[in-house]
Amino acid sequence: MRRLARIAAALALPLLPAAGGAWAAEPDSVARGAYVFQAAGCLGCHTDEKAGGLPLAGGRALKTPFGTFFTPNITPDPDNGIGRWSDADFVRAFREGKRPDGAALFPAFPYASYTRMTDRDLLDLKAYLFAQPAAPVANKPHDLTPPFSWRFLVPAWQWMYLTPGPMPDDPAKPAAWNRGRYLVDAQGHCGECHTPRSLLGGLDGDRYLGGNPDGPDGDKVPNITAHPKGDGGWSDGDLALLLETGLTPEGDVVGGAMGEVVRNTTSKLTAEDRAAIVAYLKTVPPLE
Repeated sequence: MRRLARIAAALALPLLPAAGGAWAAEPDSVARGAYVFQAAGCLGCHTDEKAGGLPLAGGRALKTPFGTFFTPNITPDPDNGIGRWSDADFVRAFREGKRPDGAALFPAFPYASYTRMTDRDLLDLKAYLFAQPAAPVANKPHDLTPPFSWRFLVPAWQWMYLTPGPMPDDPAKPAAWNRGRYLVDAQGHCGECHTPRSLLGGLDGDRYLGGNPDGPDGDKVPNITAHPKGDGGWSDGDLALLLETGLTPEGDVVGGAMGEVVRNTTSKLTAEDRAAIVAYLKTVPPLE
């Protein structure tokens, strides 16, 4: 199935418009892309806020068990950012985890989740990014230990953990549930933090959203399944309020990475989309 998906993706990509093509030229594409940008959480990762970095100019350190990744510049700067990327280049990065030159991208960029996004959302996102100010800020090299620094090994990781292609709706489920799953699994890539990983860094599908003892910067990430020790004891209103304001039912305020997610992402969503996320999370099989 993986091979069939790759063949289908390879056949479809050449049909995408080049940079400045029909989709990117639509007047409302940038406005739609702004919402996708917020839902996908691009700002926090690609801005070194603590060091006063320019928006989307990269340089933020992401500490992992495999070393430290530094996020890249994703402004339309032609030399340091993605200003020379075509529409097909952009979609291929999210769909297949490949740079324009064909080299594999390290999976610190969560394309294993983003691959589920629709072409429409990806190209609207590109239109929005290309409407932002270019920042001539050079990218920092990653600080990784061998063999995790060997890029030529990444295609093997992709063969094991990446299934390219958009995520179709489940016709047996309500529209709100499908929208919630899309926001959680594709745009919001929640599993990238809330699901534990294997020794090779792939997500453990058997522990989907069951919490991660070794999350971003070594922090523990909680279980958000419908288990009493997860979110099972929370009402729909409790979950929706947390996504909007960061307040927990106990009156605490979430901090760390989740505080950033609330500030940059979930608080920016519509009330309908937050409700859709809640509707989906309530159906995730409970895990200890």
